Amino acid sequence: MTATADLATYRAAWQTKPVLREIYEDFYRRMASACRPGRTLEIGGGSGNFKAFYPGVVSTDIQFSTWLDAVCDAHRLPFADGAFDNIVMVDVLHHLHRPRRFLAEASRVLKPAGRLVLVEPAVTPISWLFYRFVHPEWLSMREDPLAEGEVDPTRDPYDANQAIPTLMFRGHGPARLKAIFPEFLIRSCRLFSLFAYPMSGGFRRWSLIPAAAVAPLLRLEAALAPLLGPLMAFRLFAVVERR
Repeated sequence: MTATADLATYRAAWQTKPVLREIYEDFYRRMASACRPGRTLEIGGGSGNFKAFYPGVVSTDIQFSTWLDAVCDAHRLPFADGAFDNIVMVDVLHHLHRPRRFLAEASRVLKPAGRLVLVEPAVTPISWLFYRFVHPEWLSMREDPLAEGEVDPTRDPYDANQAIPTLMFRGHGPARLKAIFPEFLIRSCRLFSLFAYPMSGGFRRWSLIPAAAVAPLLRLEAALAPLLGPLMAFRLFAVVERR
């Protein structure tokens, strides 16, 4: 299957799977509430779902599709300095070959007080088991999320390390991020997503829960996340501001 065909497959799953839409719309509400007023860039727009939820966003991806606004590489953004008030991403950071290159570009294209808003995998004791043995993407806690180096132009855009966001935003990661990018302030990093996401099957055809159960389950998760998040959260929500 080609990369373009993969995007079409994901878009079809979105359109035919109400459980998936309920869960991702929860992500999108979080992201929209954290954005500053102004111009917003989406990186890794993929199947084009956030654009429908948040009209006016400039939606991009490294792969071409007719429903996106531009094709671009997150490591080399084709936009002017200070062009955006927000950059939003869902499940993109852990796919980037050199996150450090991307953060330099994000710093460049964001206005002062502009925000980088992300939803990414979170590695916790329970989610590690799922991501390591069930989810198809690679996971290694030994990788340096801010390593320097050249970007491999032949790298498959679907290659990933699910641990990258946790390594960057949890533990010792924030201190290192601050040392390398002192202009960035991590305004928040919250753990969430306890049950509904892994039970939904994601973009696969199967689901262990009906769509009608998602909303009450998400409300329960919101109440339990402060207590259970460090043990079993599957997602982190980070907001980074350019000072």
